[in-house]
Formats: sequence, structure tokens, C-alpha cells
Amino acid sequence: MVICRISGLLRAIALIAISVWSGHTRCNATAVPPQSVYTYTGEAASSYLGSHLSVLQDKTGELTIQDVASSSAFSPESRDIPDFGISSSAYWAKLTLTNDYSMNRMFLHLAHSEIDELDIYQVSQSGAVQHVVHAGQTRPVNKSRQPYSEFAFPLDIPTGANATIFLRVASSKQLRLPLTLESPMGFSIGQQSRSLFMGSYLGIMLVMALYNLFIFFSTRERAYAIYVLYILLVGSTQLAFFGILSFSIFQDLPWLSSHASLFLTGFTAFAAGEFMTRFIHVKDHIPRALTLKWILYAVLTFPMVLDILGYSEMAYRSMQGAALLFALFQLVVIARIAFTGSRPARFFLIAWISFLVGIITFILKDVGVLPFNDVTRFAMIIGSAVEVVLLSLGLADKINVLRAEKERNQERALVLAKENERMVLDQNVLLEEKVDERTHALQASNDHLKRTQTQLVQSEKMASLGQLTAGIAHEINNPINFISSSIKPLKRDLFELKEVLDAYRDARINGRDLDQVKALEERIGLDITVKEVEDILSSMESGAARTSEIVRGLRTFSRLDEYDLKTADVNEGIRSTLVVLAPQVRDTVSIDLDLQQLPPVECYPGKLNQVFMNLLNNAVFAVKQKHGTAGGKVRVASYIFEDNVIFEVQDNGTGMDEATQQRLFEPFFTTKDVGEGTGLGLSIVLTIIEDHQGKITVQSKPGEGTTFTITIPLEQTERYAKRA
Repeated sequence: MVICRISGLLRAIALIAISVWSGHTRCNATAVPPQSVYTYTGEAASSYLGSHLSVLQDKTGELTIQDVASSSAFSPESRDIPDFGISSSAYWAKLTLTNDYSMNRMFLHLAHSEIDELDIYQVSQSGAVQHVVHAGQTRPVNKSRQPYSEFAFPLDIPTGANATIFLRVASSKQLRLPLTLESPMGFSIGQQSRSLFMGSYLGIMLVMALYNLFIFFSTRERAYAIYVLYILLVGSTQLAFFGILSFSIFQDLPWLSSHASLFLTGFTAFAAGEFMTRFIHVKDHIPRALTLKWILYAVLTFPMVLDILGYSEMAYRSMQGAALLFALFQLVVIARIAFTGSRPARFFLIAWISFLVGIITFILKDVGVLPFNDVTRFAMIIGSAVEVVLLSLGLADKINVLRAEKERNQERALVLAKENERMVLDQNVLLEEKVDERTHALQASNDHLKRTQTQLVQSEKMASLGQLTAGIAHEINNPINFISSSIKPLKRDLFELKEVLDAYRDARINGRDLDQVKALEERIGLDITVKEVEDILSSMESGAARTSEIVRGLRTFSRLDEYDLKTADVNEGIRSTLVVLAPQVRDTVSIDLDLQQLPPVECYPGKLNQVFMNLLNNAVFAVKQKHGTAGGKVRVASYIFEDNVIFEVQDNGTGMDEATQQRLFEPFFTTKDVGEGTGLGLSIVLTIIEDHQGKITVQSKPGEGTTFTITIPLEQTERYAKRA
């Protein structure tokens, strides 16, 4: 693959060679006879008008039309297509016309788009000066005065009249003047043909890009993606050469319009190098070439830096040399690998030669060996299209090669598989005996593990049950003891009241004196007895209510056998858990409840109560371990965030270091002393939270305390409900 812009340097070399061969150079131009007036007779397209021009070099670039209109320093031009090379000068060209056709309008067509500054002036017979064109790549495009991507502008000269046309051109790139006069019909037909050709070219490039992009998405091989990028860059470079980018995309960006071809040349070289590296596997054949490739990348970058710094002419010449050097490097690498028998390298070499033929044709046209026409003018585009198609065929062939290699590998794999199958069958008898032995051993080990697991889970349940029993027994025992101790005085008081009632009944029946009854009332202190009975009943009622509250809390907490999802008041579960833990926290740990109003939560209530029991029990243990019987604080909070309910259990206990937090939810891991914990509590908590489609996080610092945060959704999805 060759870079499009090597044509400039090759063209310069060819110009010198052909000039020597033909026996004349540019200095002989002064010997050409004075130029004649060109007579336009209405032809569809004239021959190139270079030999009818007179040329003036403006080294300062500051001459005006008034300066040059009266100048006698013009020199006649001998070539049909003047070529001024790469120069910092501006050039003026003068053409005298006579319109010998019935129509007044004709088109002045300049078939070279890489001109930075272009001004065309028309001087009539009366001496009036008309500024026809103010265009060029360094100027914004005015489509009302420049309606075509190529430099083609209408001239209005009355039939039989003469006019003098002055062209001022300047460019930091190769500057030439392929100038023709065309009738409106001839220009329209030619423009349609050129548009059809460029459209076909763009269509081919786009189809090839999409085709290889599809292959890339199918194979995920980066070589195809890089090739797609290369196709787009090559197409963009050609569009830049022919002024289409300047006219359609960079019309209001003069700097990009003027410098696009140079930068696109460099980027195309980078893409070409990366594609070559992967497509023909340079690393496998010539690994040292990769180092040289990166050095040449740096060489290609240098002209772009110069261009950015404002040294445009030096940058253009440097890019020509760098591109030629990189192209020769690619040619050597491709040829060496192709001679080893590599099919991709052979395709690559054929594609490169096709592009080279287009470039040579383009150069021979510039130096005059071949005629300047649409075929030779677009030879490089044709070559690039052929190159892209051939490389796409090479990529497709590579897929076929890979497919055939894959089939051969599959055949070899099938043979090996059959051999392995035979060996496996030979070993099956022995293996089956060993498998039976190991199966029995594993089954026994598995049964032992299941029994051990059941015992451990049962141990954790019994530990929780022992803690629950101790707390409930203590809580219920207090009001029961009070009720029991109140029964005896209540019986005594009721007996005394019964004695007074019997005395009244006897006095009523037997007509006895009531003074004796009143004396009895005074002796037993009736009013005091009644008040004492009321106090005892009130106290017993309070004890019964407390017992009822404890039983209700226990019933709320102990819903451990509920395995169906249901909506529940989770705050009530937290309160019931605290009721169970009351004996452990009373007078030793301060409990701060910050429970916001929650909607009913879809959950497994008994399992959540088990979570709260474990977390609160751990928090109480931590604060007691640090503060003893005073100073310990535990905060329990609940609130809604989006579609989730959040629970926080925060304590000011001993805290944990990072290593402990990393292992916190591992089964059998515990920081408690032997006999104080099984290490299964937080593991069970994590399982329950995951069953609720939630998550649990912990934040802790040694000596400062710990915060557990639980997040569960308000509603459970069907998948998690079935799994639980």
C-alpha cells in the first residue's frame, strides 16, 4: 500500500528526468514567441490554454491588478499546462480572448483544486476591470460565486468582443494551471460525468468500508477495523485533493480546507502501517521492521508539526519525502514477506502495484508524457479504488484460508478425539471401580458433613433459644412474682371484708344491734382495707398487662416458622426484639430509637426478627465490652429511600479493624471467646438479607464503634420469593 501524497515527490523526480531527456528546461520559456489572442468559437471544451498565457511571478505577493495590468514583465508560457512547483511566490497569468461565438457566456475551468488563493479579473476593451472570482482553499467558500467544487467560473464576453483575463494564483503546495474554456453545455456534460465518476468512487469505497466493517463485527479481528479506517482516510484524502472536502465540509473552515490533504496523508500512512502489520503478520516474519515503523511514524509526524507552526512549504516538501520513504519501507516489507509464500502478502503486493500504476499515470500526465484528461487526472483515484477492492478480496481470501485451516484442525482434532475415546474406553473399567470406591468414601464424608452442619445450625439456634428463654423468663418472672406476692394480702383483705358483710347479713336477719358491726369495721379498718384491695388489684392488673405485653412481643418476635412472603410492620418487629433483649440492656445500655413511619414491607417477618436479634445482640456485646455497665449507646433507625427501606444499627462499642471486616460474614468466624459465639450469626444474617433481595454493609473503626446498614426493597420479585 502506498500513501497518496508520494506522487508529489515522484512527480518532481520525473520532471527533472524528462526535462533532461527532452533537452530543455523552464529557462527556455523566454524564447517562445509572443502569445496570440485566443479565439473562442463555441467548442464544448478547448484544449489547454497554457501556451496562450503570459506569466508574471510576484515574489512579494503584493502586486495589485492595477500593477500588473500595465506591466510589461509578463513572459510567454510554452507549456499547455504551466507547472510552477512549490513556491512562496504568487503568479499572475494573462489570457487575451476574442469571442467568435453567438453566445456571450463561456466557462473558465481550472482543473486543479489545491490552490490557496485564486483571483480572476476581466478587463474589457474599454479598460473596465471586473473582479470575477475571489476564491481558494484559504478563503471561505462563497457558493453564490463558486457554485462548483472545482474552480469553474462563468465569463460574459459579447460576441465579437475582446477581453483580457488576469488570474492570480498562490499556493504552498504543488501549483499548476490546467486551464480550459468550455461552453455551458460542454461544461455541464463534463461536470455530470465527473460527478458520476466521483459518486461511483465514493460508492465503491463506502461499500468496501461497510463490507469490512460487517466482517469486523463478525470476527472481532482488529485488522478489519483498521482497514475500514484506512478506506475512509484514503477516500477523504482523494476528496481533499479534488476540492470536495473544501467545498462541502470545510467551506467555512479555511485553515482545515488548506491543510486537510497534508494531515490526511499522514493519518492515512499511520492506518496503512497498522493494517500492514496485522494483515501480513509483520511481527512473525520481520520483527525488526516494527521498530523502523515507529521511527517512520515520527518522521511522518514532523511535517504535520511544521505545518501547525506555519512552515507550510517546508511541511509539504517534508511530507512528500516522508511519504515516499514510508512507501518504500512498505514495499520492501511486503515484497520480502510475499516471497516467503504468504498469500495475504501477495494480495497486498498486487494491490500496491495497482495503486502505483495509477500514481505513475498521474505523474506522467503532469510532466506531459501523457495527455491531461479526465482519465489521467483521475488515475490515482482509479488506482486507489482498485487497491481497496483487491485488499478486500485479500481479506476475504484470508477468511477462506482460516476456514480451511480450521477444517483441517477440526479433522486432526476429530482423529485425536477418536484415539482419546479408545483410550478412555480402555480405562473405563478400572476407572469405574475406583469411582465406586471413591463414591462410597465421598458419600460417607458428605453424610458426616451434613450431620456436622445440622449440629452447628442447631447449636446456633439453641444459643439464640437459650438467650431468648433467659430474657423471657426474667421478664415474665417479675410481674408473676408480684402477682403471686399480692395474692396472700388480697386473700386476707377479702376475708376481712367478707367478715363485715357476714356481720351485716346476721344483723339484718337476727335484728342485732348495728353498733357491734360498726365496732367490727373500726377494728379491722374497713376503709383502709378497701383502699388496699384497690391498690392490690391495680398492681395485679399492671403486672398482668406487662405480662400480656411481653407475650405479645414474644409472639411478634418468634414468627420463625413463617416461610411465606407477607406484608408486615417491620418497626414492630424491631420493638419486639428489644422487648426480648430488655434484660440485657436495662440499666446498662442506652437504646435510641429513630423509627420513621414505614409502609407495610413485603418480607419474611420471622427471619427479619432473627436479623435484628443478631445485630442488636452483637451491638450490646460490643458496647458492654468497651463501656461495662454505663456509657454504652445503641442507635436503631429506619427510613424510606426511593423504593427501599433502610435499617441502621449503630453502636459506640469496640469497633473492628479492616481485616476483621473483610471476614465478618464468613461462617464460623468470630471475635468472641470460646463458648460465647458460634460464628454463624452474621453468616445467617447475610443469607436472610440476600433472600430479601437486599444488601448489608458495615462501617467501623477500632475504638469508635460500628454501623450496620441493611437495605431491602419494599416489594420482593417473584424470582427471589421462589428462591427463598
